[in-house]
Amino acid sequence: MKLSVVFKSLRSYPALRVVTGPLQSRAFQPDFILGDPKSKPVRHKYPTFYDPYGPRPQPSDKIIRLAEQIAALSPEERNLIGPTLRDRLRHPKIQPILVKGMDLGPQGGSGAGSSKAEEKKVEKTAFDVKLEKFDAAAKIKVIKEVRALTNLGLKEAKDLVEKVPILIKQGITKEEANDIIEKIKTVGGVVVME
Repeated sequence: MKLSVVFKSLRSYPALRVVTGPLQSRAFQPDFILGDPKSKPVRHKYPTFYDPYGPRPQPSDKIIRLAEQIAALSPEERNLIGPTLRDRLRHPKIQPILVKGMDLGPQGGSGAGSSKAEEKKVEKTAFDVKLEKFDAAAKIKVIKEVRALTNLGLKEAKDLVEKVPILIKQGITKEEANDIIEKIKTVGGVVVME
């Protein structure tokens, strides 16, 4: 009995065999209603100014009184509103944008910012080591030392040493740079830290 129930539920219904009317196809516009072909297109009125947030409600009387009180303050008092609100609302302090090394155009930035930059000297953390010259008799020793420092092959180290003056290492700490200078000085080369 159970098999007959299963077969009854799997019974397929026959497809429509009779064409019910003329075939029309409007695949992309199923709800298209044909209008009068002689009618003029509808002209929509667009706002003169586009506001993406829509119309804003009128400010309340409390906001208007607050704006009038702020406008009545002296410029010094108005300058204190921002920091006071930031502290009261517990907003994080906005970090100033560093413009050191940026081209600011003909103005050259503010005078106060450039005088502060002169007063506060930033200590350099990354250094470059440059091979200036070496003794001709100590060329092989210098090549071996440069090869050991740069992990280059013998031919690449030789080509590098022959292109004097040239940078050997870039972006290293001061201690590493001093170690390299001492090592190359002992074998007969002249090295400068930049």
